[in-house]
Order: sequence, then C-alpha cells, then structure tokens
Amino acid sequence: MKFKQLIIDKSNNQKIIANSYGLEPKNVNLVIAFAQRTLLDETLPYQKLKERYPNADIVLCSSSGQISNECNIEDDIVVTAISFEKTKVKTTQIDIILNSDLNDLGEKIKNDLLSEDLKSILILSEGSLVNGTELINELIAQTNKSIPIFGGLAGDEYNFEKTIVGLNADATPGKIVAVGFYGNNIHFDYASEGGWGDFGPEREVTLSDKNVLYKIGDRFALDLYKEYLGKYAEELPSSSLYFPLSMKENAESATVVRTILSINEENKSMTFAGNIPQGSMVRLMKGNIDKLIDAASNAAYKIKKRSTDRNQLALLVSCVGRRIVLGERIEEELEVIRHEFGENTLLCGFYSYGEISPTLKNVACELHNQTMTITTIYED
Repeated sequence: MKFKQLIIDKSNNQKIIANSYGLEPKNVNLVIAFAQRTLLDETLPYQKLKERYPNADIVLCSSSGQISNECNIEDDIVVTAISFEKTKVKTTQIDIILNSDLNDLGEKIKNDLLSEDLKSILILSEGSLVNGTELINELIAQTNKSIPIFGGLAGDEYNFEKTIVGLNADATPGKIVAVGFYGNNIHFDYASEGGWGDFGPEREVTLSDKNVLYKIGDRFALDLYKEYLGKYAEELPSSSLYFPLSMKENAESATVVRTILSINEENKSMTFAGNIPQGSMVRLMKGNIDKLIDAASNAAYKIKKRSTDRNQLALLVSCVGRRIVLGERIEEELEVIRHEFGENTLLCGFYSYGEISPTLKNVACELHNQTMTITTIYED
C-alpha cells in the first residue's frame, strides 16, 4: 500500500506533501480529493486528476476544511492518491436529486458492492439534502449489520448553502458515493471521540418527528434549551454549536452527539443533524477546548494501542462545529493525532456536516456530530 498526497491550487500548481518510494501513477487505484465547494466549482479538477491517475477511481468531496498530512487546514485542494497492492476497490453512486428514495441507494450498494470478501465501505455523501440517520439506517439494513461503514457528509465551509460530491466526474449536488474494499489483506480500525461534557439531568424525548425535536419531558424543547443557555440564548442558533445534545436511543445504545441546525420560535422546536427518536434520553452538553483536543488524542490512542507500528492511512472526519468552537486552536487536534500515530501514518480528511463511523455497540456504523472520527487503513 503506497500513498501520494498533493496540494493543488486553482492555477493547477501542486505541492507534494508525501510520496511513497516507488509509487507509479498508473498503479494508483483510488484518489480522494477534498476542497471547498466554491473551489471545486471554479477549478473542475477531475480531468486533470484523471490525466495524472488514469486507472484510478476518483472521488471529489466538498468540505468545511480539508486536512493534510502536515496537520494543516488547507485553502487548496488536498488530493490523496492510494495504490493498493493486494486489495480490490469498487465504487458506486446515486443521485438523490434524481431519485430521493434511500431504499434504492441501499439496493444499489447491495447489488453493486456486497460480496463475501467485502471488508468495509467508505461513504462520502452530499450533506445538504440527505437525512444522515435515514442514510445510515438503510446502509445497515442492506449490509445485514455485518459490514463496517465509515466516512461522512460533505461540507460547505460555514455557508450551509449546498454541498457537492463526484465519482469519476466533477463534483455536483445530490451525489452519494460508496467505495468498497475487498480481500483478506486489507484491514481497518476505527475510533470516535467527542470531548464534550454533560450538564443538567438526563431527560426523555416525549415529542419528535425524525430530526425535529418538539418536547423534552413536559417542556417545549426550545424553552428548556434557552433556560439552560442563559445569556447564550440570545445568539441562537449559532451559539448552539457550543451546546449540542447527547442522545441514547435506548438503554443498549451507544451515546451519540447531535448538533442543532435550526430553531423554530413559533412552535418552539429544534431541528438536528440526525434523528432524535421519541423515547430516547438526552442531556445538554458544553464544550471545553482542552477536552475537545484531548478527545482527538484519545481516539488516536485507542487505535494505536490495538496495533503495532505500521504503514497506514488515517482518514480523519471531524465536525464543522468543532472547527468553529476550537477556532485558532483547530490544528492542535490534528497535531495530537500525529503525535500518537507517528510518521508512518499518512493523515488526510475533512471537516464535515456529519461523521459516519462504527461504534462498539454497532459494528456497522453510526451517525455522529461534533466528534473526531478516525479510520485507519492498512494492508499486510
């Protein structure tokens, strides 16, 4: 398994960040590129990438910040080219603008990708139109809860206007791309950590509709939320990034974090980046910058302690909300991951509108918000 990482600006100038010895462009079979949506629209980089890597499947994804191996949040396109030596890669996609039925996406993934030697699936989905919870529930159902799934929802910087994804074409709205990895020589490890602290009592969701929360206990959700936020209530909805919710769907479920996308003053509801089922238990959370950075380090440490030192790729998918909260200290959460993994790990990834990663209680996947999720990929 060999890698090359490039930073490409809008004039097609390139800077090589990392390059495995002996990597031949013709042997690259997967290319993943992250950039701001406006930059992808302006540069239309697919054709140039195809000329560089003629035999590769090429995936483009808009982001709210693209991560390079130098632990920087880059302004330009970050391209990671991968040459698998013993692993087969297959890809498929669906356009939810042309067909919004996620059942058809699940069927397409099942028909195109599912086989006995499928080891894991990478999902890079548009992040503006899709319900992330419904997306992963369909993927879990179609793969019989047996295939680990990782990735994330595309971002759009801080604009929240539209997101774009492309497979073997320039990125456009509405696309959901899946990449399957096959064979006994490919291996994965996963970790996801938030670092947010709970405050206030745990309460039951008594009225909700998918990702819209109306009542917690006997209180309107927005009234209760404002009561806890105090002075920050005047800055809603932007201040909600500092105060997400933790949620447990039932007693056996893993705890996940949900980010608030919008509020409705008329019916006193809140809309989240993921479903909040009736009967689930929620608590308010608040952020501490040092604890958020420590959580990123802990995610890397959990993987490191399960493995020996090896040549691997680490795909980092963090949340746009973390980038906003961490502010000028954002690159510290990348630096602590680099410290844990060392120089034999190539870092790539992006800041997203939702993170997809397996959990200990759900081998397939879970939709996360406000977390740092890490997937390591290596061959033996």
